Amino acid sequence: MLALAVLSVLASGCGIRTTSIPVDAGAAPSRMPCAIAGKNVITQTEPGVPVRIYLLCASGLSSVERAARIVKGTSPGNRVEIAQGLVDELLAEPSSAEREAGFTTSVRGPLVVSGARKGDPEGTLRISRQPEDLPTAALAQIVCTLAESESSESTDGRVVLGGPGDYPARGYECGPETKRTPYAEVPTVDPNVAAPSPVAPAASSAASPESP
Repeated sequence: MLALAVLSVLASGCGIRTTSIPVDAGAAPSRMPCAIAGKNVITQTEPGVPVRIYLLCASGLSSVERAARIVKGTSPGNRVEIAQGLVDELLAEPSSAEREAGFTTSVRGPLVVSGARKGDPEGTLRISRQPEDLPTAALAQIVCTLAESESSESTDGRVVLGGPGDYPARGYECGPETKRTPYAEVPTVDPNVAAPSPVAPAASSAASPESP
């Protein structure tokens, strides 16, 4: 108590007004770079197709490039294979370089991807766990990774996902807000609106991560 009294007097003598009201200065700045040194080497030295996946970093989603062992193409069978390859990358532990840059993943296995069922919107992907039962950040990683790949055939950041049960598939959207706040609820959209468009984007080969 004596020490607190002395500090209070010293603060008053320096012209500093003490206050009992907590001040919200916002979240502490992150020291994580969310960028991998020598990132271009990843897909140049490793076999596989360059793909972009979304990992967690600094409380948001940032993209990294991996070399996945998948076959490129847009047939229904290939879309499932591409989606499984991307999910497998999300399940894998980040490399040492990714860990040093601050990247982590919330996606846990086993997680198996299958195609649409009868009555599902075109382009639906079903996974072996109900999407809404997944941790929110894990669902955000999956949605953003699949929505921006050949597996969804979407050009607007949307993907239709279903689970193993009889529940209907739902449309999910990956927008800037989802990348900034992956721990918040992932926005849903009409699954028919999120159905694939006629033109499918190619798998990205851009190596630079996107800031959340």
